[in-house]
Amino acid sequence: MLSQLNANVRQYMLVTFNYWNFTLTDGALRMLVVLYFYDLGYSTLSIASLFLFYEFFGVVTNLVGGWLGARLGLNRTMNIGLGMQIVALLMLAVPVSWLSIAWVMAAQALSGIAKDLNKMSAKSAIKTLVPENAQGALFRWIAVLTGSKNALKGVGFFLGGALLSLLGFRYSVLLMAAVLLLVFIGSIVNLKGDLGKAKTKPKFGEMFSKSRSVNILSAARLFLFGARDVWFVVALPVYLASVFGWDHSAVGGFIALWIIGYGVVQGFAPKVTGSRSNITPDGKSAVMWAGVLGLITAGLALAIGQEWHPQWVMVIGLMVFGAVFAINSSLHSFLIVSYAKGDGVSLDVGFYYMANAMGRLIGTVLSGWVFQSLGMAACLWVSFAFIVLTTFISLGLPVRDKKLAQ
Repeated sequence: MLSQLNANVRQYMLVTFNYWNFTLTDGALRMLVVLYFYDLGYSTLSIASLFLFYEFFGVVTNLVGGWLGARLGLNRTMNIGLGMQIVALLMLAVPVSWLSIAWVMAAQALSGIAKDLNKMSAKSAIKTLVPENAQGALFRWIAVLTGSKNALKGVGFFLGGALLSLLGFRYSVLLMAAVLLLVFIGSIVNLKGDLGKAKTKPKFGEMFSKSRSVNILSAARLFLFGARDVWFVVALPVYLASVFGWDHSAVGGFIALWIIGYGVVQGFAPKVTGSRSNITPDGKSAVMWAGVLGLITAGLALAIGQEWHPQWVMVIGLMVFGAVFAINSSLHSFLIVSYAKGDGVSLDVGFYYMANAMGRLIGTVLSGWVFQSLGMAACLWVSFAFIVLTTFISLGLPVRDKKLAQ
């Protein structure tokens, strides 16, 4: 049955299958590390430091990875990412006495590089598989890939906790490494060798985008993801536990469900942002949805600052914020692939996701510092300021009046 499908559809399915499996292990590994090292008696600061290199190397990998993808082909960068994740998992399957902070940070750095190579390769590959005049189809394919990734990452959080309870840490990472090895072998055999490879070898200096649209969108993306992580990554879990008295399972379960819902909304983003009216989303759409997100964030900041039903405001407000943020994120993911040049697409996509990773890194650092110094309301006001910047930057994005290509 699969052999009867269009060759491009088969390649898309393989890319998505690779991405899905990687995402499950990525989410499960994060939860495994947090819970296992908490059980070993590590402080929360020490546990947080384990992920520092994971985030930092995301910035470096997206920048260099796009250049590598254009030179080597996206099949190779995707397979390199899968292989590196297998090595990272095996590094953690050592005796407990070997699991020092430095060793685990090194494994997490490798995992962070692998994750961003895989993500950049998957999203760049779609550009090469969809005709240039089929922007509506491109948006739908990007939305499905992005939405399913985030939903599966939430599933991965549940999977990590379940595996830790059933198999223990060591056997859990070995099982995930074995599954990824099978995926890796299938990818090597079936993924096209010239996928995303530029016709001419790009120079190292060309990894910085020369496209005005890509540069503007990348700057907007940086502040958009900084706006989420400045209150979501560190401040929110601590706030839920310390102010509302939620236990660890309630906090983890709620955040996992939020990420799953966030991914589901991303998958439906094309229906919300224009496909029903047959209009292709553009820069004007990005400005409008960023503005809506800013209003929601300002409302949350005011309510929390005034201590007006804070528990209900946080739970319901977070759901609304997540839904609108998911639409913003999915819209950006479509626009970058649409703006990226067809030859060597990974150069532009890699540069864009470098900005995404930088925003996450800045947001993560600010989340702990601002919350510790000034509290949750201040985190939300910083988030609002970042979204205002995102909105004004997005005014520079191109606007088009083309009908949606089917």
